[in-house]
Amino acid sequence: MESGPSAPPKNLLRYHRTKKLRLDGTHIPQVLTEQSKQCLKRLSAYRAPKQRMAYPRSRLAAVLVALFVGRKGDLYVLLSRRSASLRTYAGDTSLPGGRVDAGDRSLEDTARREALEEIGLPHDRAKVPLLCVLEPFLAAELIVTPVVVLILDNTLQPILNAAEVSSLFSHPLASFLSTSPPFPKEPEMAEVMYHRYWDFEADGPDADKKAFRAHQFLTGREAGGIKPVIGLTAAMMIRVAMIGYGRPPEFEINPPNAPSTEERIAWALLHRKVFLEACEKEGIDLGVARRIAGVDENGKRLPGRHRKEELRQDKGRGKRRQAKL
Repeated sequence: MESGPSAPPKNLLRYHRTKKLRLDGTHIPQVLTEQSKQCLKRLSAYRAPKQRMAYPRSRLAAVLVALFVGRKGDLYVLLSRRSASLRTYAGDTSLPGGRVDAGDRSLEDTARREALEEIGLPHDRAKVPLLCVLEPFLAAELIVTPVVVLILDNTLQPILNAAEVSSLFSHPLASFLSTSPPFPKEPEMAEVMYHRYWDFEADGPDADKKAFRAHQFLTGREAGGIKPVIGLTAAMMIRVAMIGYGRPPEFEINPPNAPSTEERIAWALLHRKVFLEACEKEGIDLGVARRIAGVDENGKRLPGRHRKEELRQDKGRGKRRQAKL
């Protein structure tokens, strides 16, 4: 095991500090709409809730949500089309990102390194300052954290890694809260809804079925072969837009009685082979994950009162640990 100052930290979520972003032209020379100003203020002030569970480092990943100011002062996000030659999710619309490397000292480092490798976005905090780091999301075999940055230098030119990215384009951030497209529809797409969603079921305690929802947004470039924003990428963009604009979307994010993202991650840690093996290899205690998922060591449902008491105890212990620090 590595030790000393060069050893990577165990908890990557502790290594994020954002500097106050000035919107008076000192940091952002572009003209901003008032809505964009407030959006950037909220994002730069955002602090993700403290994570109660420990996550296996080998299953961590991060994506870069790179925002920039458009000509009319609105905010846009950079999206990429994955290469058709990739083994997984070939041709999908996505955000630059990937798994944590051994040398990454934070999830911000991971997201920035991947963005440099995939689209040539420089690892320059003066030109591309950090706004915030969100809470993690669950993918099939990874726990993915969005890292939100702002591109201040609009003269930066992308350098695409053709092995991973075939094209780069942008989409209005506010449109991830809307059911109306931010672009005129092509005739062949006239009957296709800009925003759609699908509900799925997953296993829960005592063979219960828990529902969750996947969203999709058209990009306006489908006629050219660009796929819609869907699934995990759509969920993360909805969350960024909600934080930034301080309002809910025009649609219901989750079905009734859906588990929280934290509960879904806890259940995955306990029941998906890749997570279980990683937790065992890295010596991660799954006691908190069991209580969040509402099950005991045998996988049986905890009584409601017992479960709530356990969670209150976890929160109390976390506050006491924070006070000692």
